Amino acid sequence: MIKRAILLSAMVILSQVAAQAQVTPPTWWWGLSGAANFNFYDGTTQTLNSSLMVPTAFHKGFGIRPYGSVLVEYRPAGVWGIMLNVGYDGRGGKFNDVVAPCNCDATLRTNAAYIAVEPSLRLAVPASNLYFFAGPRLAFNIQKSFSYTQVKQPNTNGELSNMRKTLVSGQVGIGYEIPLAAATNPNKISLSPFISYQPYFGQAPRSIESWQITTVRAGIALKFGKGHKKVVEIPAVAIIPVDVTFAIRAPKTVPLKRQVSETLPLLNAVFFDDGANTIPNRYVALNNAQAGTFREEQLQAEQSVTMSGRSARQLNVYHNVLNILGDRMRANPGTTISLTGAPADDGKIMAESIKMYLTGTFGIDGSRITTLARKKPANPSEQPGGNKELVLLRAEDRRVDIASTSPELLMEVGGGMMKPVHINTMQTDPLDSYVILNVDGAKKQFNSWSINATDDRGVTQHFGPFTNDQESVSGITMIGNNPEGNYKITMTGETKNGTIVTKESTVHLIRQDATIQKGFRYSVLFDFDKAIGIASYNKLLTDVVSPLITDGSTVIVHGHTDIIGEEDYNQKLSDSRAQQTQKVLESSLSATGKNNVKFETLGFGEDINHSPFENTLPEERFYNRTVVIDIIPANK
Repeated sequence: MIKRAILLSAMVILSQVAAQAQVTPPTWWWGLSGAANFNFYDGTTQTLNSSLMVPTAFHKGFGIRPYGSVLVEYRPAGVWGIMLNVGYDGRGGKFNDVVAPCNCDATLRTNAAYIAVEPSLRLAVPASNLYFFAGPRLAFNIQKSFSYTQVKQPNTNGELSNMRKTLVSGQVGIGYEIPLAAATNPNKISLSPFISYQPYFGQAPRSIESWQITTVRAGIALKFGKGHKKVVEIPAVAIIPVDVTFAIRAPKTVPLKRQVSETLPLLNAVFFDDGANTIPNRYVALNNAQAGTFREEQLQAEQSVTMSGRSARQLNVYHNVLNILGDRMRANPGTTISLTGAPADDGKIMAESIKMYLTGTFGIDGSRITTLARKKPANPSEQPGGNKELVLLRAEDRRVDIASTSPELLMEVGGGMMKPVHINTMQTDPLDSYVILNVDGAKKQFNSWSINATDDRGVTQHFGPFTNDQESVSGITMIGNNPEGNYKITMTGETKNGTIVTKESTVHLIRQDATIQKGFRYSVLFDFDKAIGIASYNKLLTDVVSPLITDGSTVIVHGHTDIIGEEDYNQKLSDSRAQQTQKVLESSLSATGKNNVKFETLGFGEDINHSPFENTLPEERFYNRTVVIDIIPANK
């Protein structure tokens, strides 16, 4: 602690001031603008010039004419600024047609145009590219031609008389700046769409009559400015050294194998392939002769299996679920079942295909089997409002559920789970042979970490990379053929900012070649996205599992999930499942006075390196929603 405090203090004291280049926004902008003037005419015009007074007055009209300008803007610090536009301003248009006294149609077009000088006050909206502007308009007339036509009369082209040489009016508008240059580039370019309103006040183009023009202008401006790079002195932030806690928990002896009595829950469902109504080929189908000699006990034969990797053995037992069901119904003639298929359009056919197998292969009386269909299973995987990974969830809901009130077939565990199958097996590389590595804070602080294990002869083995706070390494792999050995364990982690952190520890491993006392394994299954299902297992955990745990035993509790959902969420879900299981067992043990029991409880989330099964098939994902309990008796 003292060394860390000295190091941190030194880093703060010796931290230098860092120079960071920034670009200040331009004060002056230059550019061009182009727009369309939407000119609305009002008032009266009849005397066009000294030589032409049309027989009928013109009143309202409309026209679209171009506008173009050069511009300059001054934007000091703050929200205020000044704009100046000087350019060509077209105010021409066409009056609405009238009818002369001779019952002749008459038209009048004007081509009034100006050089306009428009200074404006600019007001920027803070923390936004939006700005407003308003100011006077000074216009100098440069064009005043007209074109008059009347049916049965020659066309007349001329110039309007009494046109004011200068107009003084005003405008208000709004614009938006779109930066086109990088923030670090001092040469700035901005594209600025804008719209302005210029009311009729002061916009009577002639000194006679009452013709007035109101204009709405819409356009876009291209602006250029040059900022300045400046050096901003920013105090450097002291880098706080990353620290994690590294600890190792190693078995006193490394057992190579263990006899285990395993109780495997049996799913009470048969999953059907998309678009198919027949029982999938992965389910073991027997002929009549094979069914006559089949007994559930045949699946309990001892097999050698590794504790790491997937468990094809358990999946093979489950894929005999219809044969197990047929054997149990044959042995218990008073039992009945109901088969409920989903979804509704195919569910009845799917249920009937199972009934046909049981009656045709095992000779079960059809009156003992009821078939139903429903839109969704009673406990569906797809939940209302869900919108992610629906393909996987809907595949899990395409199934036939098996229900019964006969205790010889089903038990009230996990929502009507079929009675479990008991399997005797020889497990190689059992869980209690693993070396547990704890790097507290790794998931938060590190990108990844790994370990090197070096024995007394200098031979090094590498394990990793890892990302979780806790990982395990096979003790059998580490010790190999050596009877025992001392190992220096070096943990190396890479932090989020690329810093390398190392920690060291040591372990002593002893190889245990003899098969030690038999252990027990139980699995608890959960519904999709649920951690509270453990309540339905209380009786099993209290009355069956707990009595098998003797003083001095080690109980390994591992939680798992399928791959559906976010990784962090699944990690928390598996932690919750494992911890709830431990609480139930601890409470039961405490009630019977057993306090000398060590728990090793860990959630693995959806980690495919530790999950019991693959995640390809619906039944594999169901079996991965589990807590696996291993009871390791004390060495005697």
